[in-house]
Amino acid sequence: MRKLSKYEKETIINWNEAENLASVYTFNASLKRRLADFSRKYPLLCRLERSTPEGSVTYVLDKSRLSIRLVPPYSEERKAAAREYAKEHGFQVVTAEEKIA
Repeated sequence: MRKLSKYEKETIINWNEAENLASVYTFNASLKRRLADFSRKYPLLCRLERSTPEGSVTYVLDKSRLSIRLVPPYSEERKAAAREYAKEHGFQVVTAEEKIA
């Protein structure tokens, strides 16, 4: 078994209008953890259907429990306010140029 590249480690959400269930196939560690926690808390709404030796999981869950959140970019005013808050409370401010370096 060969190691998969990051490009090959995808997340696929299968959702159709005819069924009440959605399927989530993923390699993403954070999403796998969130789905596992949710399925333990709400086993009637979400269940692990399959996991693979390569590290993927497939969960089936009630469509009403799944949402996609689109987050608009921050305005310049909001970015400035966040920077000021960070400075006042001792957080380290990292600029885009510093992230690249």
